[in-house]
Amino acid sequence: MIIAIDFDGTIVKDQFPAIGEMVEGAKEAINQLKKDGYYIIIWTCRSHVRLLEAIEWLAKQGIHYDKINESCPANVEKYSGIDTRKIYADIYIDDKMLVKLPTWDEIYWIVRDLLPSYADKVARDGFL
Repeated sequence: MIIAIDFDGTIVKDQFPAIGEMVEGAKEAINQLKKDGYYIIIWTCRSHVRLLEAIEWLAKQGIHYDKINESCPANVEKYSGIDTRKIYADIYIDDKMLVKLPTWDEIYWIVRDLLPSYADKVARDGFL
């Protein structure tokens, strides 16, 4: 399954345009979800130089993901090769959600309880 994760305010404390401190547990939870077979898209309003700064920061921190601000290639293909501005995901993790953002430990277990992994879904259904 595909998870879109916001950057500012979710992975890091929101101090835009600067990159804030990492939110406690973010790296461990994101890397474990990736290891568990989820397809991870970092979803951010950052662009140009600010996006490059975020990409470099994620690399230095050792946070693993599949794409940043791009949909999964299988979904682009599914929609006639058009990569729309809206990122397709099965779940979105964002500090601007309706309720307070849970801790990253809680987020990990919510995802594991709600969604089979991307690898499990592909193995079962053969598609997204």
